Amino acid sequence: QVQLVESGGGLVQAGGSLRLSCAATASFFSINAMGWYRQAPGKQRELVAQITSGGSTNYADSVKGRFTISRDNAKNTVYLQMNSLNPEDTAVYYCKADAWVGGVALRDYWGQGTQVTVSS
Repeated sequence: QVQLVESGGGLVQAGGSLRLSCAATASFFSINAMGWYRQAPGKQRELVAQITSGGSTNYADSVKGRFTISRDNAKNTVYLQMNSLNPEDTAVYYCKADAWVGGVALRDYWGQGTQVTVSS
C-alpha cells in the first residue's frame, strides 16, 4: 500500500541543524498531504509541519522561522530542514502521508520514526 522510509535523524549540538527526509512508496493509492510529527518522552505526539501536493504549508508555532518543510512530488519525498535546534526539539520525529483513491481520502500512513537529540 504505502511505505515511508525516513532518514537524517541523529545527535546535534544546540544551535545546529539537521535535515530529515521521508520517501513514500505508494501502490494503487496516491498521496496528497505529507508532514512531520514528533513525540518527546512523556508527551503526546504533536504536529511539526505539513505540506500538500500543491505546496501549501502549515507549521507549529514553536518551529516557525526555524524549520522549513518541502517536497518533491515526482519522488513522493518530503524534507524537513531544521535550523537553530534547541534541547526542546529533542523527540522522535515521524513522517506521515495520507492515501487517496478516486479523490477520496482513505487513511494515514506513518513512518517508523527517527530520533533527533539536541544536546546543550
